[in-house]
Amino acid sequence: MEETLTIYGRKPIEEQLKREPRRIETIYVKDSVPTAPLQDILSMASENRIPVRKVPGRKLSDMVGAVNDQGVIATLSAVEYSEFEDWLPTVDIRTNPIVMVLDELEDVANFGAILRTAAAAGIAGVIVPKHRQAPVNAVVYKTSAGTVGLVPIIRVTNVNLTLRELKEAGYWVCALDQSAPQPAWKQDLVTPLVIVVGSEGDGIRQKTLELCDFKVKFPMHNDVESLNASVSAALLSYEALRQRHIRQ
Repeated sequence: MEETLTIYGRKPIEEQLKREPRRIETIYVKDSVPTAPLQDILSMASENRIPVRKVPGRKLSDMVGAVNDQGVIATLSAVEYSEFEDWLPTVDIRTNPIVMVLDELEDVANFGAILRTAAAAGIAGVIVPKHRQAPVNAVVYKTSAGTVGLVPIIRVTNVNLTLRELKEAGYWVCALDQSAPQPAWKQDLVTPLVIVVGSEGDGIRQKTLELCDFKVKFPMHNDVESLNASVSAALLSYEALRQRHIRQ
């Protein structure tokens, strides 16, 4: 369990109130902000008996820094990660599930965007290492548009060991790598699939890459070297979904 989390912005807080209001401890509202734009938040907070405190703007700045907080922030109880051994049996491999493994992704904005994609694409789980991995913080919540919690986040000590266990369970492991011999749409992705996404600077570590069953890429034009990690993850997820739709 992580320490208490602070999120900010109207949309993420509204989404949290709709999904898991019990995790919200307190909502802080800037005392100079009109009530009307926050009416939905205030109503849901009242319905769920969540305390709302009106505070000076500097209080919000002290809590979340110089960000566009839209005059409202909320403190949440800690995010609870899933254990790999508990999560794995809950996924029906006969449905050709898609799982994401993040290999030391340290940019919180990318992490949030990937969690948003995972929720939208129906990804069965997002596996992250315990070390050298972006935490689930306020920026992740903001970037994910409040979708944190819709998809299990599984923390593991050793990514490579986890990939071996997934392979033993019947998954095929796919790496996003620009050195791949073919583009994603030429690779059969209709299988229990693990998508490995590398770090922003170094990509997928060599030992991890060696464990992958195949590699795919997205062709680049105009001397562009690669896409943002979260964009690549989204494209590959939806290519896998497209192929599944065609096979139906």
